[in-house]
Amino acid sequence: MQQGLAAPMWRAIGAYRIASLLYVMVLMVRNVDQYANPVAAGPVLALMVGWTAFATAAFARPAWRGWPLLIADLAVSLAVVVISPYVVGQDALSDGVPTLAVAWLGAPVLAWAVSGGRRRGLTAALLLGTADVVVRDRLHPSTLNGFALMVLAGFVVGLVARLAVDAEERMQRAIELEAATRERERLARDIHDSVLQVLALVQRRGAHLDGEAGELARLAGQQEAKLRMLIADGPAGPAPGEEGEADLRVVLGRFASDTVSIASPATPVPLPVRAAETVAAAVRATLDNVDRHAGPAARAWVLLEDDDATITVSVRDDGPGFPDGRLEEAASQGRLGVAQSIRGRIADLGGTVEIYSTPAEGTEVELHIPRR
Repeated sequence: MQQGLAAPMWRAIGAYRIASLLYVMVLMVRNVDQYANPVAAGPVLALMVGWTAFATAAFARPAWRGWPLLIADLAVSLAVVVISPYVVGQDALSDGVPTLAVAWLGAPVLAWAVSGGRRRGLTAALLLGTADVVVRDRLHPSTLNGFALMVLAGFVVGLVARLAVDAEERMQRAIELEAATRERERLARDIHDSVLQVLALVQRRGAHLDGEAGELARLAGQQEAKLRMLIADGPAGPAPGEEGEADLRVVLGRFASDTVSIASPATPVPLPVRAAETVAAAVRATLDNVDRHAGPAARAWVLLEDDDATITVSVRDDGPGFPDGRLEEAASQGRLGVAQSIRGRIADLGGTVEIYSTPAEGTEVELHIPRR
């Protein structure tokens, strides 16, 4: 668990250890005359006092909260339970006298629950509760009640601990998103006052020129459009590589330029972040092919469609197209750009790619991505 919410929980467990130890001392003083070996109760109590002091200090250090300490904590509590019939006596236990550990057994359960959630908490509770039941010849309602309470504590505390982790992670992402949005707004103001105006000026002044000057003007116009799209769009979702969903409209919208037009639905098109990154990479590869084979002046249109079962992304261009069999011929010659960069990526998502092309009439690539 992250340290923001973990630290108070571990401090609370430390306080519980001390309070439950004091309760054990009170019961020992009250019941010691009923013990079969009262002299042996002293060393056991000394062990409990020493372990309480050590465990409270050890669990306060985040680096120590691993399996060795958790297992040792559970083993010490089990040892106290197992030795109880020798110290207290089987007859006294059968008459309802509590084992030496009593409520002190709850500390390892809480530690396991906070460290790993409800499954760990239930595991520790079942081990300790079963040992507490096995050492007795006869069961009493109080024993079963203690067993049930320990199981419930392991489950509930583990569930709360896991919910706290999720809440803290969501809060951290929200803080990072807010910071990124503020930085984006600041950069947008600075860029609008400088870079965008210069790019727009270059594009307007050089649009009517020929040769390299005209090419520079065209490139300046493309970069202006892309930069405006970048600073205008909010974040598409979690950062690349994170879990969560991204709006595919925003992801694909960043390809817009003076030669690439984007058409998308009015409502968000959510996809898992990794899937959205894969689709964007396939679309980028398709647009690169348009630029490479149709020329930098060729226009392209990207259409995003969404229905209940499938997302379809169509990329159409006004380039020269190619004859039937050209893709198979390129693949046989070892040129696998379409096969790997486009078909391979979409196939990884369980989707398909369809390519339609006619010489002198352009090319259309359709990416079909299932929603599962």
